[in-house]
Amino acid sequence: MTEENKQPLEEETPETEAVPEPQPEGEKTAKGKKKKEKGITFSREQVEQMELAVKQLETTKDQFARLAAEYDNYRKRTAKEKETLYQDAKADTIKEFLSVYDNLERAAAAPGGEDDPHKKGLEMIFTQYKELLKKLGVSEIEAQGKPFDPERHNAVAHVDDESLGEGEVAQVFQAGFILGDKVIRHAMVQVAN
Repeated sequence: MTEENKQPLEEETPETEAVPEPQPEGEKTAKGKKKKEKGITFSREQVEQMELAVKQLETTKDQFARLAAEYDNYRKRTAKEKETLYQDAKADTIKEFLSVYDNLERAAAAPGGEDDPHKKGLEMIFTQYKELLKKLGVSEIEAQGKPFDPERHNAVAHVDDESLGEGEVAQVFQAGFILGDKVIRHAMVQVAN
């Protein structure tokens, strides 16, 4: 071997620069001009641009979250409005047919002719009409003998009757109807004093 080859291996390796102490991410170096992050060095301008981009991203995320919440509220509100609109239209339509109910009820309650085929047919039609209303979700408001409820009853007369409690419905002049929780027509009643 030649003399050059006999030198120790340590001298063969070139000198390396001293590795600076690792600093926490995002902190400035002693010079204040550069930042070290995961082994990559950034200039001050680059760091400022990244911080600005992060702020813009946060603002955009916030705007997106607000927009998503606003859209969800809009969707729920329109679905509720659509359902309410349908229920209102249904109630208005049924209300127009209640006069037919009243006439059928009066005709079925008329005295005489229990064996008359016309009366039996009329009672069958009235029963069918009641079933149809029931299928549509319409129910008659119970009033006779119940306490007066201004939300469901319309008092058109008063009567002094010792056998009835105060504020109790004495007589029903016209049946009232509800669709779900909505009153289609108030029951016209006579209330005891």
